[in-house]
Amino acid sequence: MEEGALLEPLSVGVHACKRAEVTLGSKVLILGAGPIGLVTLMAAQAMGASEILITDLVQQRLDVAKELGATHTLLLKREQTAEETAVLVQKTMGCQPDKSIDCCGAESSARLAIFATRSGGIVVVVGMGAAEVKLPLINALAREVDIRGVFRYCNDYAAALAFVASGKVNVKRLVTHHFDIKDTAKAFETSRKGLGGAIKVMIHVQPRDTNNPRKF
Repeated sequence: MEEGALLEPLSVGVHACKRAEVTLGSKVLILGAGPIGLVTLMAAQAMGASEILITDLVQQRLDVAKELGATHTLLLKREQTAEETAVLVQKTMGCQPDKSIDCCGAESSARLAIFATRSGGIVVVVGMGAAEVKLPLINALAREVDIRGVFRYCNDYAAALAFVASGKVNVKRLVTHHFDIKDTAKAFETSRKGLGGAIKVMIHVQPRDTNNPRKF
């Protein structure tokens, strides 16, 4: 049940990696270690990325990313500029990433993606933020950095299903909380506030009682 429910978000990660042209040996920067950032990490690994750095403002999320196989993690500080953070990305990876995938949607993360990506590389923006943002467009143009958009996914369920079925991707680790359907309101509150380190919250239609004692 958990794996089937998570095929939809995993498809987003697969589509993002396809748009970024992640292939064997790619060096990938992922901005944001929330649910979409984490499934993008999994997809990038399955598609052959040799090195992945993932960033976030919350250490707990980065710890999960490390458990899932991220090569590097980088805890960001709000007071840092995109240019300053791009230098840290290069120092951490030992090179500039050739693919950067923004899973946040914040203006600051899109700016960082452009500054951090090597010349001739690809930036993919997955997160949906404000309708208008300020980006260092001339920096991208002068260095031939492609900026590509993503809107959910396109016929990527089959690839996501194949990754899970083959064992290349294990999405079960993302399910951190389980609730009976009678506790739906509590489940939504847990997910909305990220209570208890919530990543993905599963609501079960079939209640767990004396007639169905199997644990989640």
